[in-house]
Amino acid sequence: MNTNRIKDTRLSKGLTQKQVADELGISVVAIQNYENGRRKPAYDVLIALADYFDVSLDYLVGRTDNPEINR
Repeated sequence: MNTNRIKDTRLSKGLTQKQVADELGISVVAIQNYENGRRKPAYDVLIALADYFDVSLDYLVGRTDNPEINR
């Protein structure tokens, strides 16, 4: 998993760790751990992050460089 994608996507959207954590109902420490690679987010958290950032799950986990969601 490419943990840099979480941080890079968050920063590109102009969001703070607190904003993301509050929106998803998780702790700021959890976001920090995901971004630093100390912990991997659970599948449901990955889906919530992808939905919140409006990017594909494949992009978020590093399987593609295209952030667009195929609809």
